[in-house]
Amino acid sequence: VQLVESGGGVVQAGVSLRLSCTASGSIFKINYMTWYRQGPGKQRELVANITDGGRTNYADSVKGRFTISRDNAKNTVYLEMNSLKPEDTAVYYCSANMRADGWGDRARYYGIDFWGNGTLVTVSS
Repeated sequence: VQLVESGGGVVQAGVSLRLSCTASGSIFKINYMTWYRQGPGKQRELVANITDGGRTNYADSVKGRFTISRDNAKNTVYLEMNSLKPEDTAVYYCSANMRADGWGDRARYYGIDFWGNGTLVTVSS
Protein backbone atom coordinates (compact mmCIF):
# COMPACT_ATOMS: atom_id res chain seq x y z
CA VAL A 1 0.00 0.00 0.00
CA GLN A 2 1.32 3.41 -0.86
CA LEU A 3 0.25 7.00 -1.22
CA VAL A 4 1.79 9.20 -3.89
CA GLU A 5 1.33 12.96 -3.93
CA SER A 6 1.80 15.17 -6.96
CA GLY A 7 1.15 18.71 -8.08
CA GLY A 8 3.56 20.72 -5.97
CA GLY A 9 5.75 23.43 -7.39
CA VAL A 10 6.91 27.02 -7.23
CA VAL A 11 4.21 29.61 -7.82
CA GLN A 12 3.62 33.29 -7.21
CA ALA A 13 1.25 34.59 -4.60
CA GLY A 14 -2.34 34.80 -5.69
CA VAL A 15 -2.36 31.91 -8.10
CA SER A 16 -3.94 28.47 -7.75
CA LEU A 17 -2.49 25.01 -7.52
CA ARG A 18 -4.05 21.57 -7.27
CA LEU A 19 -2.45 18.72 -5.38
CA SER A 20 -3.37 15.09 -5.93
CA CYS A 21 -2.76 12.02 -3.83
CA THR A 22 -3.49 8.51 -5.05
CA ALA A 23 -3.60 5.37 -2.96
CA SER A 24 -2.68 2.01 -4.43
CA GLY A 25 -2.19 -1.56 -3.27
CA SER A 26 -4.36 -4.14 -1.51
CA ILE A 27 -6.97 -1.71 -0.20
CA PHE A 28 -10.36 -2.77 1.08
CA LYS A 29 -11.69 0.63 1.98
CA ILE A 30 -10.45 4.20 2.43
CA ASN A 31 -12.08 5.70 5.49
CA TYR A 32 -10.89 9.28 5.55
CA MET A 33 -8.17 11.21 3.77
CA THR A 34 -6.25 14.16 5.11
CA TRP A 35 -3.85 16.79 3.88
CA TYR A 36 -1.22 18.04 6.31
CA ARG A 37 1.56 20.52 5.77
CA GLN A 38 4.81 21.43 7.41
CA GLY A 39 6.30 24.82 6.72
CA PRO A 40 9.95 25.73 7.30
CA GLY A 41 10.64 25.77 11.01
CA LYS A 42 7.05 24.86 11.83
CA GLN A 43 5.25 21.84 13.17
CA ARG A 44 3.13 19.71 10.93
CA GLU A 45 -0.47 20.92 10.86
CA LEU A 46 -3.73 19.61 9.52
CA VAL A 47 -4.93 21.44 6.43
CA ALA A 48 -8.12 19.61 5.52
CA ASN A 49 -9.72 16.21 5.67
CA ILE A 50 -12.61 14.41 4.04
CA THR A 51 -14.57 11.35 5.10
CA ASP A 52 -15.69 8.55 2.83
CA GLY A 53 -19.10 10.19 2.84
CA GLY A 54 -17.70 13.51 1.69
CA ARG A 55 -17.82 15.44 4.95
CA THR A 56 -15.01 17.98 5.06
CA ASN A 57 -13.07 19.89 7.67
CA TYR A 58 -10.58 22.74 7.20
CA ALA A 59 -7.98 24.60 9.17
CA ASP A 60 -9.06 28.19 9.81
CA SER A 61 -6.05 29.46 7.89
CA VAL A 62 -7.25 27.90 4.62
CA LYS A 63 -11.03 28.15 4.90
CA GLY A 64 -12.51 29.81 1.85
CA ARG A 65 -9.31 29.35 -0.16
CA PHE A 66 -8.69 25.60 -0.22
CA THR A 67 -11.07 22.84 -1.23
CA ILE A 68 -10.59 19.17 -0.54
CA SER A 69 -12.35 16.56 -2.64
CA ARG A 70 -11.99 12.90 -3.43
CA ASP A 71 -12.68 10.49 -6.23
CA ASN A 72 -13.46 7.17 -4.60
CA ALA A 73 -13.29 5.29 -7.89
CA LYS A 74 -9.71 6.45 -8.34
CA ASN A 75 -8.68 6.24 -4.67
CA THR A 76 -7.58 9.83 -5.04
CA VAL A 77 -7.89 12.93 -2.92
CA TYR A 78 -7.36 16.44 -4.24
CA LEU A 79 -6.52 19.75 -2.65
CA GLU A 80 -7.47 22.76 -4.72
CA MET A 81 -5.53 25.74 -3.38
CA ASN A 82 -6.60 29.21 -4.47
CA SER A 83 -5.27 32.66 -3.61
CA LEU A 84 -2.03 31.18 -2.41
CA LYS A 85 0.03 33.16 0.08
CA PRO A 86 3.72 32.95 0.95
CA GLU A 87 2.73 31.51 4.32
CA ASP A 88 1.25 28.52 2.48
CA THR A 89 4.79 27.48 1.60
CA ALA A 90 5.28 24.00 2.99
CA VAL A 91 5.70 20.34 2.27
CA TYR A 92 2.20 18.98 1.85
CA TYR A 93 1.60 15.43 3.01
CA CYS A 94 -1.29 13.16 2.24
CA SER A 95 -2.55 10.69 4.80
CA ALA A 96 -5.27 8.11 4.45
CA ASN A 97 -6.89 5.88 7.03
CA MET A 98 -7.41 2.67 5.12
CA ARG A 99 -8.47 -0.89 5.63
CA ALA A 100 -5.79 -2.83 3.81
CA ASP A 101 -4.40 -6.31 3.43
CA GLY A 102 -0.99 -7.36 4.71
CA TRP A 103 -0.72 -4.96 7.64
CA GLY A 104 -2.31 -7.00 10.39
CA ASP A 105 -5.79 -7.44 11.75
CA ARG A 106 -6.26 -3.81 12.80
CA ALA A 107 -5.56 -2.68 9.26
CA ARG A 108 -7.78 -5.35 7.77
CA TYR A 109 -10.85 -4.78 9.94
CA TYR A 110 -10.63 -1.18 11.18
CA GLY A 111 -8.06 0.82 9.27
CA ILE A 112 -4.69 2.36 9.97
CA ASP A 113 -3.01 5.54 8.80
CA PHE A 114 -0.75 5.54 5.78
CA TRP A 115 1.37 8.49 4.68
CA GLY A 116 2.81 9.79 1.46
CA ASN A 117 6.30 11.26 1.13
CA GLY A 118 5.08 14.79 0.57
CA THR A 119 5.15 17.35 -2.19
CA LEU A 120 6.72 20.79 -1.85
CA VAL A 121 4.73 23.93 -2.48
CA THR A 122 6.65 27.19 -2.58
CA VAL A 123 4.75 30.46 -2.87
CA SER A 124 6.80 33.53 -3.68
CA SER A 125 5.66 37.06 -2.97
